[in-house]
Amino acid sequence: MRFADLDAVTIDAFGTLVELIDPVPALAVALAESGVERASDEIREAVQAESRYYRAHLAEGRDPESLERLRVRSTGVFLDALGADLAAETFMPEFISSLRFRPLEGVEPALYALRGRGLTLAVVANWDISLIEHLDRLRLRHFFSVVEPLADKPSGTGLLRTLETLRVAPSRTLHVGDEPGDESAAAAAGVHYLPAPLTTALDELR
Repeated sequence: MRFADLDAVTIDAFGTLVELIDPVPALAVALAESGVERASDEIREAVQAESRYYRAHLAEGRDPESLERLRVRSTGVFLDALGADLAAETFMPEFISSLRFRPLEGVEPALYALRGRGLTLAVVANWDISLIEHLDRLRLRHFFSVVEPLADKPSGTGLLRTLETLRVAPSRTLHVGDEPGDESAAAAAGVHYLPAPLTTALDELR
């Protein structure tokens, strides 16, 4: 595949652009301040339980009100898995603030390189509507013409919706992601696909 064959690159978010900073230390402190002492391994297992729930329900976070409800329910899953007798509504701000992200190594130079080739960039991710806020906070938002959370991968609908907005043909688009759902979505939308990391995908182009 050549740069000359492309007009746009769409990129997954979690695992491709950003990674989660370990939330366990911050959660241990927040729990202790609320009178709950738990071992790090217990907290980590509860985070994993919440993550599974969130991934299954993230599409419910479509506006500020529904996102608030989703966050309370997700916090409740975390607290239940931990056996902590705390109100989810009360602990939710502490739980959410513990979930901090950072760009993966090499992402920013790769984005600059793609933009330098004249390619239009977009994020197409399975995330709730807070994705744009995270990208703003990480100073990544300016790279992208479109940010499409709620992409419903492995369906190709989010990719096709993005390409319609960009007015780019699927055959002139590359999607980069880190999960089988990304590859399936690319196939369903008729776009090219390369697996993450983004730096390796960039090396595949010529």
